[in-house]
Amino acid sequence: MTETVIQVAYLIAAFLFITALRALGRPDSARRGMQLAAFGMAVAVAATLLHARIVTYEWIAIGAVLGAAAGYPLGMWVPMTAMPQRIALSHAFGALAATLVGVGEYSHDLAVGAITRTHVLALSFEVLLGSLTVTGSAMAFGKLQEILPGRPVTFPYQNIVNLVLVAAGVGCLAWLIAYPIDARVFVSMIVIAAVVGVLFVLPIGGADMPVVVSLLNSYAGLAAVATGFAIDNNILIIVGALDGLSGLILSLAMSKAMNRSFANVLFGAFGADGSVASAEAAGGEMSETNSENAALRLAYAERVIMVPGYGLAVSQAQHQMRELGELIQKRGGEVRYAIHPVAGRMPGHMNVLLAEAGVPYDKLIDMDEINERFAETDVAVVVGANDVVNPAAQTNRASPIFGMPILKVADAKSVLVLKRGRGKGFSGVDNDLFVDPKTSMLFGDARESLLDLGAEVKSA
Repeated sequence: MTETVIQVAYLIAAFLFITALRALGRPDSARRGMQLAAFGMAVAVAATLLHARIVTYEWIAIGAVLGAAAGYPLGMWVPMTAMPQRIALSHAFGALAATLVGVGEYSHDLAVGAITRTHVLALSFEVLLGSLTVTGSAMAFGKLQEILPGRPVTFPYQNIVNLVLVAAGVGCLAWLIAYPIDARVFVSMIVIAAVVGVLFVLPIGGADMPVVVSLLNSYAGLAAVATGFAIDNNILIIVGALDGLSGLILSLAMSKAMNRSFANVLFGAFGADGSVASAEAAGGEMSETNSENAALRLAYAERVIMVPGYGLAVSQAQHQMRELGELIQKRGGEVRYAIHPVAGRMPGHMNVLLAEAGVPYDKLIDMDEINERFAETDVAVVVGANDVVNPAAQTNRASPIFGMPILKVADAKSVLVLKRGRGKGFSGVDNDLFVDPKTSMLFGDARESLLDLGAEVKSA
């Protein structure tokens, strides 16, 4: 009877997870989706606690208390601008849990002499993917948090070294299937996978972290699937499959949005080398403006489109952008917010940041829909965005970003760009938009510049 209750609860939890994924596809229903997912997880956890294999609840209770003590501040106190780092850290802890379960299962089966080839296959996949995800996610966290260099870090024959290590890890897995009781090979496989996780993320630049975090999410899901097979838990198999497949689909979609092959993101070490070259090399000269002149243009504009980018997230200027938009609207202007698929540090990061700042969902317009509106826009305000607004992606076949879908900011009647300095974007190519005669550059910290613009619009 208890087993029937558990399986029915797992079925309900699976339905809630699938429903939650569907709801997460829209900004206006995303909150409900998260609530459904949380409730589904609560149902799954409660059902698992009824399992006959549990002999004592003491350590479970201790773990629950420690988890809650760590999880509450991570959920409540971490700012939205740091959410990508938090997600990467969560992936690391989730994968660590899967890896420890695999180690525990292997040690137990080895001790009682009950290990089989089928079981060790599932456990090996579990610890191989889990260990890789732990160190890879930790590296992603370090790059996003700027503890580690955000630029690609490479060394000679790096991809060859990675392939050799992956082959060694797969070789260990094959050896364990043939000789399941060889614990030294099991440990060696965990260590190799951990090293691969570090070397896998090391050559990837900070702007490609959205793809990497999504892929690591996929790995964590696959590790959960292997865990489910290893301990015969159906809900882990279902949830892991949902997580793994959705993470892979998202990674591929992000690569497409950057017009980059998946392999190029993972192995190309593509991106800026840290140089600060001037966009004036593109064949024009930047036209610098000040807050007073820029604010006058905004104060009397009928249609304005805000274009947030990576720099907005770094400066934590989402509230100031919303406040400026409200000031323009009070003066009779129409304000929209253009969202590029790869703006920010994570998929949907800009949507979350602006929604958290109080921007209405109907004002957040996706690239495909907003592009046709730029031609009738009086002022397009670009805040911290670079490659995603570069016309070279459509006009210059020799450009590394040619073919990348962009926001057609250059079609607007006038453009105001808020930028920290004159440096290039992640791609390392010059931005033709910045030297367009109808573009004005307002240099400085995005948050301070938006505050200045707001003050000037108020007094205009």
